[in-house]
Amino acid sequence: MKAVLCVAHGDPSALQWTDVPAPQPQTGQVRIRVSAAAVNFPDALVITGRYQHQPPLPFSPGCEGAGVVSGLGDGVDRLAVGQRVLFSAPFGAFAEEVAVDQASVFPIPDDMPDTDAAGFLLAYATAYHALKQRGRLQPGETLLVLGAAGGVGLAAVELGVAMGATVIACASTPDKLEICKSRGAHGLLQYGSPETLKSQILDATGGKCPDVIYDPVGGDYAEPAFRTIAWEGRYLIIGFAGGGIPRLPLNLPLLKGASVVGVIAGTFMNVAPDESAENVDRRGKGTPLAV
Repeated sequence: MKAVLCVAHGDPSALQWTDVPAPQPQTGQVRIRVSAAAVNFPDALVITGRYQHQPPLPFSPGCEGAGVVSGLGDGVDRLAVGQRVLFSAPFGAFAEEVAVDQASVFPIPDDMPDTDAAGFLLAYATAYHALKQRGRLQPGETLLVLGAAGGVGLAAVELGVAMGATVIACASTPDKLEICKSRGAHGLLQYGSPETLKSQILDATGGKCPDVIYDPVGGDYAEPAFRTIAWEGRYLIIGFAGGGIPRLPLNLPLLKGASVVGVIAGTFMNVAPDESAENVDRRGKGTPLAV
């Protein structure tokens, strides 16, 4: 079969389209014939050798996609050959076939195109797990979303609105904020400098401190954002797209009775597969996205 292969760390121009052996599903794995794959921020990191979990060279990048089940390993009991599915994987989606743990594979509804399904899990499963299990977001609370115009940011905006929160979207340009507004954000905040962010947030919320802060950016804006958090607030660490890993003074969560909460949806899928599957299965059932 053919695959996009990373043979040496570098930029995308160094990737190769080449022949590789077809994967054989191991115990608990599903082989999928890939029809569409999404490109995400971790893919840019992993091919340059800067991701937190690096596969050995050579490898095929790509951490999510959609396709049809083409083979089952021993112990797979909830999927069938020929079934349309979406999936996430540490890597390997940029190939004609991939073998994935069954905990990270989910059936696709009939009305969902493969191209939509391929880009669903990383953004929406991450955001929903963050807001539901990790942030315990409640109707009527205020949710502040940093980096709100990115993939996981927009997912958090949409899901926060659906869960009944007041959503304040933060982004760097007016065009990005218009996108957030179109997805239902109640308040819009264009970043200034880190020094002015605290006052900007309080202005945008009418002085109401955010109950939950959703941060896929990190960097210099993390500490001033945290300084605005409400009593018993929850600060959700999604990632560090801004490049820098912030150092937070630990007296700040102490004074607010607040929690700093890590979010890693891929591990959640493996350690709590039933709960993760229930999260993904909420689509199309007409049930509210409440915790």
